[in-house]
Amino acid sequence: MQAIIVDDEKHCREVLQVLLNRYCADVEIVALCENGQEGLDAIAKHQPQLLFLDVEMPGMTGFEMLKRCTTHSFSIIFTTAYNQYAIQAIRHSALDFLLKPVDKEELADAVDKALAKRNNNSDKHVNNLMHYLYQHIQPNERLAFPTMDGLRMLAVKDITYCESDGGYTRIFMQQGEKPMLICRTLKEVEEVLGEKGFFRVHHSFMINLAYMDKYIKGDGGEIILLDGKNIPVSRNRKQEFLMRIERL
Repeated sequence: MQAIIVDDEKHCREVLQVLLNRYCADVEIVALCENGQEGLDAIAKHQPQLLFLDVEMPGMTGFEMLKRCTTHSFSIIFTTAYNQYAIQAIRHSALDFLLKPVDKEELADAVDKALAKRNNNSDKHVNNLMHYLYQHIQPNERLAFPTMDGLRMLAVKDITYCESDGGYTRIFMQQGEKPMLICRTLKEVEEVLGEKGFFRVHHSFMINLAYMDKYIKGDGGEIILLDGKNIPVSRNRKQEFLMRIERL
């Protein structure tokens, strides 16, 4: 099975190539590409059966590269550092991924699965991925939020949760910066973010589901975010919340 590796980090390309040569005898690497455009050119030239694709690359992300492909007649294995948003999107679309640094056994398992389902509904899975990204959070989407001083542009994917503060809302970011007070009620913020991977779990809280670590059962229960923050779930939102996360 001919394969292409697309990754902006030279070390990652070379390590993956070594692992494939050593542990996956059925895979032949025909091109190593350092950006999305090189990847597109290599796909057109070699017509590979397998693509190893880094998610986060400068200039053109892995998702954006796939969007520019006219056909997806190859199996795809994404390679990514820990990124809950990207992993959620990939899982939702029934595509495979490897976390960096790549483990040789996980690599062998992913290649075996790719061999077993070669050319099996690849277009359908990629279309599902693009639909999910469009409906939820675009990788670099930024929105303007009104503050006391004017407007603040925020990357949607970096918002971890929002908390009501009377007629205002405090927005918490994954970079650890100071929470931002914006001049909108939580209900108004929910109208903007509700279709972008966020869910209002309580009258005072709305979370980015990509940053949810676990749910603890209880009367309503509580959510633990990846940064350790505890968020309560109200009883009247519990069932809808559980139904929502079961679809992720």
